[in-house]
Amino acid sequence: MRNPAIEAAAFRVRALVGFAIVAVALLVLAGWYFRLQVVQHSEFARQSEANRIKPRPVIPGRGLVYDRQGRVLADNVPAYRLEVTPEDAADTDALVQGLSGIFAFDPAEVERFREERRARRGFQPVTLKLRVTEEEAARFAVDRWRFPGVEVVPYLNRRYPHGELFAHVVGYVGRTDDGDVERYGESHVLFPYTGRTGIERSFEEVLRGRVGYEQVETNVEGRALRTLGKLPAQAGSDLRLSVDLDLQQAMVEAFGEMHGSAVAVEPATGQVLGMVSLPSFDPNLFVNGISHADYRRLMDDPARPLFNRNVLGGGPPGSTIKPFVALAGLDSGLRTPESRVFSTGEFFIPGQRRGYRDAGAGAGWVDLRDSISRSINYYYYDLAYEMGIDRFAQFMHRYGFGEPTGVELVGENAGVVPSREWKLGRSSEPWYPGETVIAGIGQGYWITTALQLVRGTAAIANGGQLHPLTLLAGRRDGYDQPWRTPRAPNGPAISDDAGHVRAVQEGMEATIHGRGTATALARDAGYRMAGKTGTAQRVGRRGDARTDPRSLPYHLRHQALFIGYAPAEDPQIAVAVIVEHGGYGGVTAAPIARKIFDAWLLGPQADGDGGDGDAGEGNAGELGEPGA
Repeated sequence: MRNPAIEAAAFRVRALVGFAIVAVALLVLAGWYFRLQVVQHSEFARQSEANRIKPRPVIPGRGLVYDRQGRVLADNVPAYRLEVTPEDAADTDALVQGLSGIFAFDPAEVERFREERRARRGFQPVTLKLRVTEEEAARFAVDRWRFPGVEVVPYLNRRYPHGELFAHVVGYVGRTDDGDVERYGESHVLFPYTGRTGIERSFEEVLRGRVGYEQVETNVEGRALRTLGKLPAQAGSDLRLSVDLDLQQAMVEAFGEMHGSAVAVEPATGQVLGMVSLPSFDPNLFVNGISHADYRRLMDDPARPLFNRNVLGGGPPGSTIKPFVALAGLDSGLRTPESRVFSTGEFFIPGQRRGYRDAGAGAGWVDLRDSISRSINYYYYDLAYEMGIDRFAQFMHRYGFGEPTGVELVGENAGVVPSREWKLGRSSEPWYPGETVIAGIGQGYWITTALQLVRGTAAIANGGQLHPLTLLAGRRDGYDQPWRTPRAPNGPAISDDAGHVRAVQEGMEATIHGRGTATALARDAGYRMAGKTGTAQRVGRRGDARTDPRSLPYHLRHQALFIGYAPAEDPQIAVAVIVEHGGYGGVTAAPIARKIFDAWLLGPQADGDGGDGDAGEGNAGELGEPGA
């Protein structure tokens, strides 16, 4: 039988238990709510804020590059790119097909667009084409309604207004890639461009500036709603180079159709006034990615326009090394300026039958000044042999050969000074006396660059200070900031006796204003010059037959060289000129140097013909025997 009293009691118990459970649940819920709202409020508020407000990078403008007179060599100009937002554009493959009627697409650009589209979220825009022309932008404006999700967006594009003229000095930038991020750090991925060569590469971290940020409020899908705050970007520093636009142009014109390299510096400071490597190329081609056709054309050119001859090149200095060997003879005590050597026209190492010849007959008695101006091989055969290769190498290193010059360009070739140590490092062969003899006339294992030659020449011109070369004349860290001039370090002295340097200067002056190998340079000149011609052989003579380099096939012709400075009594400019396959230095390289002197000393109104050089400059120095 049912007992109502017992059932009522059981109901009350169950109700009480249920109430207790609900009460406990409510207490737990209240405790959890209290923990979220009070205990962990600050943490969750921070996370919420982070989801709502996202930082958006602001890319700074890249620093500009000027010449010494403030003329722009590299700047940033407004340009347009084509961007596609995939979620608005729907079928992007059909979109690209439709846009091809308006824009000229490179297959590489389309492939890069497809790769980036797969790596990004649908609402993030992806660049389909850089370098949109004004004509393409105008045509698109008419048909824009047909292409939802497509925009032509303005941006700053790097530009080199003088094209080929400074390609091997200023260099160029390219699109930032994974290698750049690895080199400069993860934050570098935000910069659209990275310096690839020249000043652009050497000063990458100065020119690129510092990225700023905007605080952007976004919705749950990540779409930007408004900007809440901003940390301004810091533009890259501007650089003022020591090169001069007018002189650079004059140097290129002085070469005409010939190829080679030349460097001009200010002897008192080591500042580079001009530096050309010819042929050259248009650096603007590389800024947003060079086309396959243009890159193949440059790579297939046998003249190698992409090769920076001043920085990466090098070769035997020929007779341009003689002023330095003469100075070594004085500094070593083996010669005085008045010491005379009798040149028989052929030098013999004691105990050997093979001789080392001058061109033509012997020059008779010659002293240091004659040996430089007339480029007498015999004098330097005898001096180098008497000095020995060990002391010879020590002096050449003191004059700056075999080491970088300090110029702010990456990868500078240190060159080679012939020595026992250098030869042992590359072969097991011992050093032979004949190798010392030909080293004295700049042949054999020598490798020098135009940068090293002009640095040494500037040291002779300024009385003996071997300044490091520099391209940087100033820097400013903001448009409204003053220019700061870097302190140029003093170079070491190349000689302990100023009289020795003066004797070498007199020999170099006699090369042009005496009875030397470049007297044609003095024709109609309103100032005095000092210099030395040189010819680096590619083909040696056979037996007693003299080789006329002008009769050789073009690719076998000698390298023509010239070093010099002017005015001789107060040097304002020193130059080194190397003409590839140019034959005699006095015929091709020296006239180029004269035109460079005229352009710098007389200004653009100068119309000096630079002389035609001495046809007979093929002197002993330029025709020395290359082998031992």
